[in-house]
Amino acid sequence: MNEPILEVRNLIKQYPNVTAVDGLSLAVPEGICFGLLGPNGAGKTTTIEIMEGILEATSGDVRYRGAPLDQRFRERAGILFQKTALQDFLTVRQSITLFRGLYAHGLSVDEVIRMCALEKLESRDNRKLSGGQQQRLLLAIALVNDPSVLFLDEPTTGLDPEARAAMWAEIRRLSGAEALTVVLTTHYMEEADRLADDLLIVNGGRAVVQGTPEELKLALHGDSVRVSLIEPDPVAVRAAIAGIAGLRDVVVEASGVGGTLAARTDDASAAVGSVIAALDAAGIRFGQVAASHPTLDDVYLHFVGHTYDDAEQAPVLSTGAAA
Repeated sequence: MNEPILEVRNLIKQYPNVTAVDGLSLAVPEGICFGLLGPNGAGKTTTIEIMEGILEATSGDVRYRGAPLDQRFRERAGILFQKTALQDFLTVRQSITLFRGLYAHGLSVDEVIRMCALEKLESRDNRKLSGGQQQRLLLAIALVNDPSVLFLDEPTTGLDPEARAAMWAEIRRLSGAEALTVVLTTHYMEEADRLADDLLIVNGGRAVVQGTPEELKLALHGDSVRVSLIEPDPVAVRAAIAGIAGLRDVVVEASGVGGTLAARTDDASAAVGSVIAALDAAGIRFGQVAASHPTLDDVYLHFVGHTYDDAEQAPVLSTGAAA
């Protein structure tokens, strides 16, 4: 794998009542899409904002090409923030021109408009853009300085499926460029699976597991059983299936309108029949039952659904520090 373009070393970020990042280390090889996953409050956004040079760490450091973050890094970093307010009364072209003027070197406005397929929108007022169009404009703004590192903090949150697919295609195209490294945070497992070359799952400000999407899925060994539950009682569901041999990593999630049962197994066909029989016998209502190969959702539930009392227990499945 390529040499790291970014390194995070023993990063800690403390606030008066919480430690948002707790001794996190990671390395981002040049020329890949590096994904950062984790639940709300896991420390993803705090970590990426420290990597961007926006927040100051309590301790630890971030290095760009082996040196502390400096003006050279700021000139070569592009950022698509989780939330950004666009200037009113400016057109798409005027907005890109405004931000291009902040850098001594970069791409031309026409190049950026073409890269993000904004030709038909360049004269439109920012206030009249759809959510997907706004994200394309914000991506264009992040690219005006021709960055070597592009930070994308939950870039498709709130977009409809069509706009999300269009953004994914653009990110894939950009991350395929030899000179560009992408650092991505996301809540969407499908997004991470499609875009990231390497993934780090964090929880409680600490690393949990790292690897390529395929490595992480293979690490679970075996298929999964999924059951959609109707008016579930997690305690009752767990009790009903407790005697089924071969089930492991059982996760039961419930909400006000339903829930799910997910479990790992080496014999999916036998497990499905046993689960159906056990739920029927217990009078637990359920809908669809399915067996499937491991997905990133399975990986996420497996690792984030378990509490690591010591960060050193977190397995690392690829190069780069994750403890």
